[in-house]
Amino acid sequence: MDIKKILLSAATVTGMLTAGTVAANADTVTVKAGDTVSELANEYNTTIDAIKQQNSLQDANVIVVGQKLEIGGTRSTSTSTTSTSTSTTSTASTSTSTTSAPAASTTSTPAVSTSNTSSAATSTPAVSSSSTTTAAASSNTATSTTSTSTSTSSSESAARAWIAARESGGSYTAKNGQYYGKYQLSASYLNGDYSAANQERVANSYVVSRYGSWQNAVQHWQTNGWY
Repeated sequence: MDIKKILLSAATVTGMLTAGTVAANADTVTVKAGDTVSELANEYNTTIDAIKQQNSLQDANVIVVGQKLEIGGTRSTSTSTTSTSTSTTSTASTSTSTTSAPAASTTSTPAVSTSNTSSAATSTPAVSSSSTTTAAASSNTATSTTSTSTSTSSSESAARAWIAARESGGSYTAKNGQYYGKYQLSASYLNGDYSAANQERVANSYVVSRYGSWQNAVQHWQTNGWY
């Protein structure tokens, strides 16, 4: 009597699992005009707070053109999981068969862009450093102009006093023929108004129109003995 024996000679199950991985990726970014921390966070799939911490920023609203920022974003990758199982059956005649299970497929999930919701502040576009330099230069120019103006005014005042001292000793009532007052102007120039204010006004008009400045008038006086 033949007895057919069915022997289970081997059962082998092999599995290989490759899990999705998340790889960290750090980039060095040079700030361009118009960039904001918020926009950079969106572009590199990170957050404003993360960029602040990575670069020790005091204020996420202030970055400048040319500044180097370390930005660590993430990218997601996933692979399908496959498993293979083999089973072998043996009869008395030692026949074998192998069955492979179809690979199970998995759907990879695309990387999700994370927007920052922890901060309500709006990032301010980077400020060009060239505009700051221009402003500083303008300030220096204004200061230099003020100093020059003050120096010129002081020199003019000294020249004016020098002429007054030699013409009248500084007296508004000094008289010498047709010449009258502190600057010994022709009485016709004063038009009957001998007040100190009118003498100062007429004298200044006379000197500026004839010599251009009191310093030039002094040079003429030193050369000719009059002005």
